[in-house]
Amino acid sequence: MSKLKARSFMPKRIFLEMHNLKNPFTGFGQFNLHLLRGLQACNDPELKFVVHAQDLKPLKEEFGDFFEYKYYMGLRRYDWAQIRKKYDVWHSVNQNTKVEPKRDLPYVLTIHDVNFIDEISNDLDHPRNLRFKEKLARAKAITYISEFAKQSTHQYFEIPKVPEHVILNGNPSGELLDLSHYTPQTDTKGDYLFTLGDFWERKNFHLLVEMLTQLPNERLVIAGNDSRAYGNKVRETIKKHGLEDRVILAGRVDDKEKQFLLANCKAFLFASLREGFGLPPIEAMKFGKPVFLAHRTSLPEVGGTVAYYWHDLEPKAMAKVFQEGMADFDADPKTKSKAFEAQAAKFHWNTAAAQYIEVYKSLI
Repeated sequence: MSKLKARSFMPKRIFLEMHNLKNPFTGFGQFNLHLLRGLQACNDPELKFVVHAQDLKPLKEEFGDFFEYKYYMGLRRYDWAQIRKKYDVWHSVNQNTKVEPKRDLPYVLTIHDVNFIDEISNDLDHPRNLRFKEKLARAKAITYISEFAKQSTHQYFEIPKVPEHVILNGNPSGELLDLSHYTPQTDTKGDYLFTLGDFWERKNFHLLVEMLTQLPNERLVIAGNDSRAYGNKVRETIKKHGLEDRVILAGRVDDKEKQFLLANCKAFLFASLREGFGLPPIEAMKFGKPVFLAHRTSLPEVGGTVAYYWHDLEPKAMAKVFQEGMADFDADPKTKSKAFEAQAAKFHWNTAAAQYIEVYKSLI
């Protein structure tokens, strides 16, 4: 009898496919990492999580034995090398993974965006779209990181009749770091505007550089992996307009550098054309900074009624919105900062993690 009782209290095992943790400073990497932190904070005794990732050392250093770990190998993308072990729930945390379970398991699919329709092919028979449709067909529950992600997925794909959940991301800068003795790596002398993100064309960093031609007294810091091909376009735009002394490419930044740049910037700019959610604006609002966003895709969900929006993505029009927005902010900076902080406070990873836990339990 005692053995049966002990067995009944065995925690259910949730497999988290998180190979994108290999790039911790990208959007997917940040999502994975902060979801883990939220799950640890929730500390549900009924569940045990198995993290599938490649670089396990930093995970073990931060989380210890709270999680179990399974080493990621690229071979697992192939049918003959798929994971055969039985788990109570498999969570495909990122929609782009090719790693799938060999068994038919309760399967949660998280959809961040369907940007690949615009960026790769809108032919639903394209291999990228066929793979996504296979993941949809496998899903026993689907989670979306925004209402926009849900709407756009429904626009292009036939969705199976399974439970669907919109679970908004949390704030990556939930914990403010002690920067009192921190010396930044980036040249931040004087006022500066700030933006950060992966260097993809849709981020529109080059457009922010062009906007700067209309704002002769402003400087701009851009953080992100500018070694990608799009970085060359940004550099060419800077050179074309002779803005080498007013635009700083900071490269990839760690959490301390990022928080320093956010805490000390004049305003945060984010002109992205396509975002499944958009984490950086939330981080900026956490510091009470005025945030300027493209009025596109999910960004109005993030900025709410407090952000300033670019409806027309043309440099002169954008500069005008910026000037008017800063005048509005500067008229009552204390009240406006509190409004931005309150908007950021709506997004918390512990809340998001608790909602994912409810989805897992619904399938067990």
